[in-house]
Amino acid sequence: MGEMDGYMRQWLIRKGAQSLDDMALVNVPEPHPGPGEVAVRVRACSLNYRDQLIPLGHYFGGAVDRDTVPLSDGAGEIVAVGEGVTGLAVGDRVAGLFFQNWDDGPPNPGSGPALGAPPATGMLQDVVVLPAHGVVPIAASLSFEEAACLPCAGVTAWHALMEGPRPVGPGRSVLVLGTGGVSLLAAQIALVAGARVIATSSSDEKLERVRAMGVHETINYRTTPDWGVRAAELAGGGVDHVVEVGGAGTLAQSIQAVGFAGEIALIGVLTRSGDTSPHGLMIKGASLRGIFVGSAGMARRLNQFIDAHGMTPVIDRRFAMEQAREAWEYQASAGLFGKVVITV
Repeated sequence: MGEMDGYMRQWLIRKGAQSLDDMALVNVPEPHPGPGEVAVRVRACSLNYRDQLIPLGHYFGGAVDRDTVPLSDGAGEIVAVGEGVTGLAVGDRVAGLFFQNWDDGPPNPGSGPALGAPPATGMLQDVVVLPAHGVVPIAASLSFEEAACLPCAGVTAWHALMEGPRPVGPGRSVLVLGTGGVSLLAAQIALVAGARVIATSSSDEKLERVRAMGVHETINYRTTPDWGVRAAELAGGGVDHVVEVGGAGTLAQSIQAVGFAGEIALIGVLTRSGDTSPHGLMIKGASLRGIFVGSAGMARRLNQFIDAHGMTPVIDRRFAMEQAREAWEYQASAGLFGKVVITV
């Protein structure tokens, strides 16, 4: 595991962290599972936009109030099982769940801590101990690196498209914004489900890449500032499902894009200022549904869908455990196309 027997490597965001300089790779004793817990040998992790905010002290609640292992997203195999655990065994390939206590059903106040921010641990360590209900078997068709892309971004995309009042299917249209992790996974899910997909980017080169993935229509939002109107035209009068990852800076255009009785899935974390008035929804009878990742049930259904259809997450770049800092910097760069993975 680590240099010394019984020890392992673990990245920490230090208490009170304000920058990436406040992250450290340390050696700590390897943990063992207690009753109802499992120990997972982590093989790969992936980064999400929220992971940029936590070390800077900008996430919910401000700076971390304790040393915290980063990253909600990781996959590996179970190496030890605590007393009383049923249904899981040593050798099982599993991923952590973003919310540790949300098994299924609608959003609720008891979803529990989210991995990678206080009070929970995170996945960027050689071995992680989690409650048995806090892991889910990964899709059989995926590698550990691919499976590590799903716990936050994949479940978010699945929740947005497949768990609402009208799940995506043939004859429906989907608009995705940009080419980050959630947007590309949403485009892939929508394409597999048989929907017509429209994607935006400020880069023509990235738009060519999404077309190569099968996306039907593309809009460069830099050369087409009224991209919401254009998306509505391309969808034949209005888009059925908008995967709204931008937030305040993009919501007004997404409201222009959405069609009659359509739905905007509000993830909305990338921009902080702009027009957020919902009045444009009224005439169209459209709705705005808040999405904050999802449940274990959603993760299981996503994995079944992936195994049934052979969908593979887009991994942009891979970094070694020691290069975590570079992984953070690359994920925050303009080059991002899909997911950034750290191989443990």
